[in-house]
Amino acid sequence: MLDHVGLTVGHYETSKVFYISALAPLEYKVVMEGESWAGLGADGKPDFWIYPGKQPTQHLHLAFRSPNRAMVDAFYKAALQAGGKDNGPPGMREIYHPNYYGAFVLDPDGNNIEAVCHDPE
Repeated sequence: MLDHVGLTVGHYETSKVFYISALAPLEYKVVMEGESWAGLGADGKPDFWIYPGKQPTQHLHLAFRSPNRAMVDAFYKAALQAGGKDNGPPGMREIYHPNYYGAFVLDPDGNNIEAVCHDPE
């Protein structure tokens, strides 16, 4: 079981704005922040960290679990409005299992960010 994950981002402020907006529908917000890093999470626990670096993380696929499909839809819409690029609109992905409902966007560094609901509705 993972406890937290961190991403090195190419443009900290751009990525911070993107992730704050994109993850808000999943009830994520900045829980901790320093001069050039931020820990985002839900329920007061930062489990997703971003920080700047010369070599941004690339080619990562990161999925955030959603309690319902409506929040997956809201994530997708918010992420696109925040500058993310479409990488797969909300919908069923039965290839994974019959209830897999996900949406995919590319973040400012090109990472594949997903929101997924595994529940039947």
